Amino acid sequence: MNPPERSRSRIIQPTRRGFLGAGATAAAGSVLAQLPVQSFAQVEGRSRLKVALVGCGGRGTGAANETLSVEGTELVAMADVFRDRLDGAYAQLSGRFQDTVKVTDQSKFIGFDAYLKAIDLADVVILATPPGFRPMMFEAAVDAGKHVFMEKPVATDAPGIRRVLEAAKKADEKKLKVVVGLQRHYETIYLETLKRIQDGAIGDIVAAQCYWNGSGVWVRERRPGQTEMEYQVMNWYYFVWLCGDHIVEQHVHNIDVVNWFKGGPPVRAQGMGGREVRKGRDNGEIFDHHYVEFTYADGTICNSQCRHIPNCWDRVSESFQGTQGRAEPGRIYDLKGEGVWRHRGGRGDPNAYQVEHDVLYRHIREDIPVNNAYYGASSTMTAILGRLCTYSGQSIGYEEALNSNVNLFPDSLAWDAMPKVVPDAEGRYPVAVPGQTKVL
Repeated sequence: MNPPERSRSRIIQPTRRGFLGAGATAAAGSVLAQLPVQSFAQVEGRSRLKVALVGCGGRGTGAANETLSVEGTELVAMADVFRDRLDGAYAQLSGRFQDTVKVTDQSKFIGFDAYLKAIDLADVVILATPPGFRPMMFEAAVDAGKHVFMEKPVATDAPGIRRVLEAAKKADEKKLKVVVGLQRHYETIYLETLKRIQDGAIGDIVAAQCYWNGSGVWVRERRPGQTEMEYQVMNWYYFVWLCGDHIVEQHVHNIDVVNWFKGGPPVRAQGMGGREVRKGRDNGEIFDHHYVEFTYADGTICNSQCRHIPNCWDRVSESFQGTQGRAEPGRIYDLKGEGVWRHRGGRGDPNAYQVEHDVLYRHIREDIPVNNAYYGASSTMTAILGRLCTYSGQSIGYEEALNSNVNLFPDSLAWDAMPKVVPDAEGRYPVAVPGQTKVL
């Protein structure tokens, strides 16, 4: 991907030429992903690449599993703010990868500055903390000259996005490799569907829909004696500075697919949302439903919806309406609704979560450029734009949102420091009110 101009995501016109350029990149990634890991060359004569895991929850442990499944990697350091999370991840990983987990008591780091110590010991850094921490950690890894795998989303506010984009440019200057956990870019079913759209199977895209509708996620009760900072970090999903709201944390996957297939982010959005069932003291400040209408440069509208409400219609997918037909991942229909193509493989064949790690290490070892941070930032910013619209009830431009100086991150990080959003006397957190809440 080409770096955008100074801290701004470049809007790419969704032309057929743009599609073909994106398709060439996707095809190259697909071919590289299928090459055997055993064929990797070595880097600077080293037999192994040293890896640090920053963020030892479920996704971090999963990402480390995938990295350690690549030949020639070893885990040398781990970092988290919670000791029990680190110990649990270490037990799982060392049990499965006895020969390649080289973490010692001296290379297990706890605290808000633990990531800096882990980064120093590694060639490659896995960033899998709550996304609010991602910009500063990505910046630190790049400044230290480390290759990076980072989970999505890559930030929770516009200042964080601009920080990621600046670090991405530095990564290019240093020839560092960066892969972001938007794994659909490495999933065969999406690559094949995109190629057929590029070849004209549905004509010109005139509309799109994307969905992340599900029941919701975990809730962790407040423990006696917890500080406010500890409670919010433990329950990171329910606080915007940490999670971005579920439109950013989860729905970014589907929004990213639409941006990818359209060749760039939208130019404007408007939407609505609120809290219908997620109203308790333990539900923080996020909404339980969002609907956003994204408008792209050529006038194409994407209707986006995400919901965290049990016992409702669930769907996690994307759909594209063209002048000659309709496409969904792995399926293409004509204008009468008759199927004209179907992907014959399974969704996990090959496993895209593993492929993205295979691709990262191949690019590192053979010094092939790869930097997913640009589209990771653009798609994350699109999801943030959607949240700004649903919280405020206003129509907002992409560039206007990207240039916002509203910074959600706390002024300091310590267990006794206070986040910017705190509960009232009854233990309830402020919640955005469309038509009243100011977001820019």
